[in-house]
Amino acid sequence: MLIRLVLAIKDKSLERYLEDKFSLPDVRVECYGQLRTAWQKVVRSCGDVIVISEPLVLHPIENGIDFLNNLPENPTTVILNDSDSSEKLARLTAAGADVVLYTGISKKGLLEALETTLEYRRQFIQKGWIGRKTLIAPKISDFLLDSEIMRIFIEEVQQVIASDAPILLLGETGVGKEHLAKAIHAESQRSAGPFIAVNAAAVPEQLLESELFGHEQGAFTGATRYRRGAFELAHGGTIFLDEIGEMPLHLQPKLLRVLQDYEIKPVGGENNIWTDTRVIAATNRNLEREIARKNFRKDLYYRLSVLVLTIPPLRNHKEDIPGLARRFVNYYRYKIGREINRLSEQALNVLCNYDWPGNTRELMNVIERAMILCKTDEINLVDLPHSFHQNTYQMEQILRGEKFTPTTWMNKTLPEVQQYVMDKAEELYLAMVLKKTHGRVGQAAQIAGIHPRGLYNKMKRLGLRKENFKNSI
Repeated sequence: MLIRLVLAIKDKSLERYLEDKFSLPDVRVECYGQLRTAWQKVVRSCGDVIVISEPLVLHPIENGIDFLNNLPENPTTVILNDSDSSEKLARLTAAGADVVLYTGISKKGLLEALETTLEYRRQFIQKGWIGRKTLIAPKISDFLLDSEIMRIFIEEVQQVIASDAPILLLGETGVGKEHLAKAIHAESQRSAGPFIAVNAAAVPEQLLESELFGHEQGAFTGATRYRRGAFELAHGGTIFLDEIGEMPLHLQPKLLRVLQDYEIKPVGGENNIWTDTRVIAATNRNLEREIARKNFRKDLYYRLSVLVLTIPPLRNHKEDIPGLARRFVNYYRYKIGREINRLSEQALNVLCNYDWPGNTRELMNVIERAMILCKTDEINLVDLPHSFHQNTYQMEQILRGEKFTPTTWMNKTLPEVQQYVMDKAEELYLAMVLKKTHGRVGQAAQIAGIHPRGLYNKMKRLGLRKENFKNSI
């Protein structure tokens, strides 16, 4: 993140000296000491380190320092004091100042003290970003399981990690574009820096420019103080622009300028801010089609697509489903505190035969639901969503070993086959539920999501008697 160093120093030459010395790649210096409204500028500046002459602080001094310490940025407060009195030093320290410096010391001594303070702030910010990392940090290897298609894909990913060029991630909803972006960041040279995600479709159009580039005080109604944008927050790290295909057309030239010149201009601002940020964008749209429809700029597309990675949909590498399912079981086992550690063979077969239109995210949601509802130490077919019990892709499991053979099925119509399969699926499912509830119809109906009267009617039609399940184990 770009560190904001705010100087409000009465001595103009000292302020200019420090401004010059702290013109560093990761530091933005703002000077307000010569302004009549210096205090108002300081408290609205969004500063990380505030260096202010004691007379410019709101008095009584205790109230002023307390106000600074309670700003949203939790700034490091440095008070420059004209007196070397130990009593005054103790008073300012007791009021909550992080650092108190006597202006009578040499410029070199003052500079060294502020350099130390700035380094402490860097470490503070660093620890903050480390603390925000997820319990299980994303890794490139998360995408590598058993399939050849994903092995080839991961080889492509490994080739682009070291580069700072923009990456465009393509793929259907739920394939894991943000997870991959986090993994690339975590294994790149920028891993010590922040990872900032912005979803272009989730932010109202009128606020998106401010979200990306920040805004100055008074830029619009309600802008009472400076606000950092995502690009400034991502300085030294990675910014992830999700749903880039939803980016409003009028903002696309401004984004292009950032990619070309590495500079941003906050809304209502006059000066550009240099930012060192890697851009990873993602979309499930066909951007070339959007270009033809004049919804997306061709030059922006070319700049974003220096490196393109297309994540395969889950249905194209179903051999990875068992490994993914077990990984999610293990994840939720610890997250929700359930002693469930495996899936039944029948449940796993059903998962492997499903087409997963929602891809990995849908699989993860299905496993989470099953982990919550499961009443044993093993996820069974009954723990999966009801729709999984009715699809004809489960044919061999549902028919208890009966096969589609010319002899058995050739003389039946498609509606007859479908009805037979549906009846068999319903019979098997209800038998499993009744077995699980030991023949308690009310409880079984609740699990099945139907009225008890409806369950009784189905049991009668299918020849299922609750007495047969009372002693089931």
